[in-house]
Amino acid sequence: MTSPQQPAPSTDSERVFRSTAGMAGGALLLALIAWIVIDAVVRGEGRTPWLALAAALLAAPVVIAFTFRPAVFVGDDRIRIRNPFRSIVLPWGTVADVRASYSSEIFTQGGAKYQLWAIPVSLRKRKTAARRQARAAHDDPHGRTSVHADVSDTKSRVASADQAIADLRELAERRGHAPEAQGEPQIRWAYEVLAPTAAGAVLLAVLLATA
Repeated sequence: MTSPQQPAPSTDSERVFRSTAGMAGGALLLALIAWIVIDAVVRGEGRTPWLALAAALLAAPVVIAFTFRPAVFVGDDRIRIRNPFRSIVLPWGTVADVRASYSSEIFTQGGAKYQLWAIPVSLRKRKTAARRQARAAHDDPHGRTSVHADVSDTKSRVASADQAIADLRELAERRGHAPEAQGEPQIRWAYEVLAPTAAGAVLLAVLLATA
C-alpha cells in the first residue's frame, strides 16, 4: 500500500500532496524498462530491438502517468488535481464534499466525482490507526486528557490519507463561500501522456502485424 507524503508548502503558497511510495515504485519500474530495452538493443537480433523500443514507448508514459504525475495542489481559492490522464481545477465554491473510503474522492455541487490519485488510501494504515484509537480509549475510557499529554499524538492515531481528506474537507467548508473561490470546474486531458502512449501502441501493433 502507498501513503501520501505530508503536505509541504511550495513557492506559490500551495500545499502539495504526492505519493512518495508510488514515485519510488515508478522509479523502479522505469529502471526495469530501461534495463530490458538496453539488453534488447545490445543483444537482440532482427526485430527484437525495435519491438523493445516500441513497447518501452508504450509502457514508460503509462508508468509515469500512474506514479510520478499524480499530485494534488491545494490553494486558498481552489484545488488542482493532477490525475494520470486528466487535470482538474475546482474552485472551492464548486466542491460539495471530500471523502475517503477505498479511494480518495472529491464531489462537486453538480454531482461530478473525481478521484484523488495522489492521496491513496491504505487500509493497513487505517486498521493500525483504529487499533491506536481503541487502545487510547481503553487507557482513558472517560476521555480525560492529562496536562502533560502530547497533543500531536492525536493526529498519529488517524491514517495519513484520512487526515489529509479531513483537512481538505475543512478547507472546502471554510473557503466555499469566499468570493475568490468561485468559478467553474476546468478539466484538461493530459495529451503529453496520451500522445506518446498512442504512438507506442500504434508502432507496436504495426511491428507485430508485419512480423
